[in-house]
Amino acid sequence: MKSVEVRPLSVEKFHPYGAYAQLINPDAIATGPKDAPIVFYRDMVLPEFCGGTPAFSTCFCDARPQVIECGEFHNHTCEVSMPLDNDALVWVAPAGACTDRVPVEDIEVFYVPRGTVVMIRPGVWHHAAFPVNKKPVNMMIVLPERCYVNDCCCIAIPKADQRKICCR
Repeated sequence: MKSVEVRPLSVEKFHPYGAYAQLINPDAIATGPKDAPIVFYRDMVLPEFCGGTPAFSTCFCDARPQVIECGEFHNHTCEVSMPLDNDALVWVAPAGACTDRVPVEDIEVFYVPRGTVVMIRPGVWHHAAFPVNKKPVNMMIVLPERCYVNDCCCIAIPKADQRKICCR
């Protein structure tokens, strides 16, 4: 039987077949400082699906106080996420007519085991995940290319209305 040698993955060698990205500890462009508690590495892989271009990104979420301080939603797209290397807490609040304040009274928090894909519908409030322990979590995020610029409404929650997450 003939054999085939295994090659190390490289951009040059793999380019004729597609693209790839290291989602954990990426060497990629971030939307802010790379030493912040939440770091979004944008548009790392851009596959085309019948005319649409979803972008695979990573959101690094460091251990931090489990307080919901701001929220975001997307009007025209869902958001897909998956914790890659740790379990995560993901919060959501229903979509609605109110777009100038996060409906904090309706927030729900879900425990999402690593490797579990979550899809958040358009209009649903959410924000960066929280790791369930003192270790960071890298979240794979799938959104349309540049969605974080052209379809993302982010609003700070006044301190008096912020919510602390209680784990039982």
